[in-house]
Amino acid sequence: MVRELSPEELRRRCDPNQFNFETTKELPDLEGIIGQPRAARAIEFGISIPSQGFNIYALGPTGSGKTFTVKSFLEEKAAKEKVPDDWCYVNNFSDPSKPRAIRLPPGKGVEFQKDMDELIEHLRSEIPRAFESAVYEEAKERISHQFEEMQKAELAELEKRVKERNFVLARTPAGLLLAPVIEGKAISPEQYKQLPKEKRREIEKARQELQGNLEATMRRIRGKKKEVERRIKELDKEIASSVVAPYIEELKEKYSQIPEVLDYLEEVHKDIVESVDDFKSEGGELQVQMMGVKIPIGFNPFTKYKVNVIVDNSKTRGAPVVVETNPTYRNLIGRIEHRPQLGALFTDFTMIRAGALHKANGGYLVMEAADVLTRPFAWEALKRALEEGEIKTEELGERYQLISTVTLEPEPIPLDVKVVLIGNPFLYYLLYDLDEDFQKFFKVKADFDVQMDRTPENIRQYALFIKDRCEKEGLKHFDRSGVARVIEYSSRLVENQEKLSTRFGLICDLIREANYWASKNGHEFVTAEDVEQAIEEKFYRSNLPEERIRELIEDGTIFIDTEGEVVGQVNGISIITLGDYTFGKPTRITARTFMGKSGVVNIEREVEMSGRIHNKGVMTLIGYLGGKYAQDVPLALSASVSFEQLYEEVEGDSAASTELYALLSSLSGYPLKQGIAVTGSVDQRGEIQPVGGVTRKIEGFFDVCKVKGLTGEQGVIIPAQNVKNLMLREDIVEAVREGKFHIYPVKTVDEGIEILTGVKAGERQEDGSYPEGTVNWAVEKRLRELAEEWSRFQRAKEEREEQETNE
Repeated sequence: MVRELSPEELRRRCDPNQFNFETTKELPDLEGIIGQPRAARAIEFGISIPSQGFNIYALGPTGSGKTFTVKSFLEEKAAKEKVPDDWCYVNNFSDPSKPRAIRLPPGKGVEFQKDMDELIEHLRSEIPRAFESAVYEEAKERISHQFEEMQKAELAELEKRVKERNFVLARTPAGLLLAPVIEGKAISPEQYKQLPKEKRREIEKARQELQGNLEATMRRIRGKKKEVERRIKELDKEIASSVVAPYIEELKEKYSQIPEVLDYLEEVHKDIVESVDDFKSEGGELQVQMMGVKIPIGFNPFTKYKVNVIVDNSKTRGAPVVVETNPTYRNLIGRIEHRPQLGALFTDFTMIRAGALHKANGGYLVMEAADVLTRPFAWEALKRALEEGEIKTEELGERYQLISTVTLEPEPIPLDVKVVLIGNPFLYYLLYDLDEDFQKFFKVKADFDVQMDRTPENIRQYALFIKDRCEKEGLKHFDRSGVARVIEYSSRLVENQEKLSTRFGLICDLIREANYWASKNGHEFVTAEDVEQAIEEKFYRSNLPEERIRELIEDGTIFIDTEGEVVGQVNGISIITLGDYTFGKPTRITARTFMGKSGVVNIEREVEMSGRIHNKGVMTLIGYLGGKYAQDVPLALSASVSFEQLYEEVEGDSAASTELYALLSSLSGYPLKQGIAVTGSVDQRGEIQPVGGVTRKIEGFFDVCKVKGLTGEQGVIIPAQNVKNLMLREDIVEAVREGKFHIYPVKTVDEGIEILTGVKAGERQEDGSYPEGTVNWAVEKRLRELAEEWSRFQRAKEEREEQETNE
């Protein structure tokens, strides 16, 4: 005997009295991940194993809370781990195009940057002051005086020789020249031309000898001048070094434990001494004057002493957890910026910017897999960094030889990071099959489920989660009735009385919306009433399409009968999902049977409006009919099955039993009750199989019956295995309690046909026949009639063909 479900079976309630608290404010803090033991163990393993390649791919359906859960888990673990070092770039004085990377303890990067800025500022004032001192001026004057004395002596000796040979030294803008002297006076070129040839020859010979003396003297003077300049430069370096050394030594002492910094400070010391002229002047950025306006041209001689801190962990607590929402090539590995000046682009090591890999170095980097794969070159850049174990910041055009230009080649930074990719299962298996590198770099799969067992411990964890969200977001706390209503909603999300949803993004939305309505209602704590209102308001915002369909059914535009009986016609229920809203929609299914051999024809399939799963369900019906009714006679049947007024593709096998009931009604002649809708798959043996969306299917048909008028005879037939999936609305539970609506769980087709027809299905007797008057008897009787009619038709056809042949 087929039973009817009781109101208590339609919804598993959560008793608020089971909680040992009045409000979530009294609860302790939440610890760990809720309801994801498999994923938690995988993540724990992935972040703990030090071997290369054990990065994590967190996979699960959309809305399963992967990002939130992973981020929360990593932040909890990272808070207990060591803070990674700072990283900075400094000038490479031997090759400025290849900046050097320096690692410093956390917080020391900014400190070192400040120390270097202060060093240069001090030297820019101290060095000029040192060169203004009397000691420097006296030393410089002494060197210059020695040069002047030597120059005077050399020139006096030269003049003596010149005079002895009757010449004189003439000082001109072009330098010293030799002029002949006759009778105590230097002669002009015109007078020289008038001299006798012999005299001119004599003078010219003397000039050549003296010219050699003159050049030798000038060479000695120039050499001495260079020596003087060298000595002055050495003096400048000595003075500069004496000023710089104390400051450098002070910094060396401060950073004595960092060899890279000590080497760099030594290079800075040498370069400042070599570039002391930059400090002796006012310095600053070079400028050009255009139209009376001074314009900087992008070069500052002191920029090379700056420190570019690209990773600053001074305020980091534990290991960093970086969630990169836009993982482009540049955002991953960093970038080198340029500054336009007068039509040209300038860059230096101070324009190197960190990427997500730099920021997450020593910690964890979380990204959406689809985002990485859809950004040009990002996936290859990530794999290369993981393969090489270093971050190499370079221009995209330089890397792929798109352009040829002078750019920087920063020293690569060692990479120590755990990457967590988040995505759906399809993308995981696609990468696993098509990308060999994926298997090498992402060895850990963290599989997230959308549900967990509804145990007392998990219910308590839910309460802790609610408390955690309320405190972190500054929301009102929930009383225990509100928590109980959230638990019920969670089971409704997964449509299972024995499970809870782990789609915590949706639960968080409900918590926030319930908080809003609690504030509107003037409640100190969020109650079950506020949660229920939040649920109803969300439905109301989304259910306009459902209401429009109900209106069309109510006014008769869409044919759905909820009263009376009709042969070969039954109400099936389909599921429609529009964005975040899913609802059940009744559909009239009809069947017509007649003599033939074509079997069951699926009209939707014939017009290509049927999916593969639905086609399989229809073909299963032939197996059932043949196996049950055509053991001793051929199945001479042609039948058509159609979803009336349906203009979109039909997919799924949840209407298979519905179609079978329509066929059995058409064959037996027994009418089906139109007030009872059906859902359920069926196998070839006639066993009803469970389907999805049963809660919303029932609610969809109930709402149609409600607008057309509840008679007390209406209801829904569902697979018995789906009883645990029922989390129906309170108004439906109340209607069942009052006898206005009925829900029947069935295990076989025979049970369902009895409910729909009110006639016994009938079991095969010892003689192989069915009891007269039963549905199975009527079906078998009709199939035998069709077989006999088909046999007579075939004999008559053969006789006609034989007669036509004889004639």
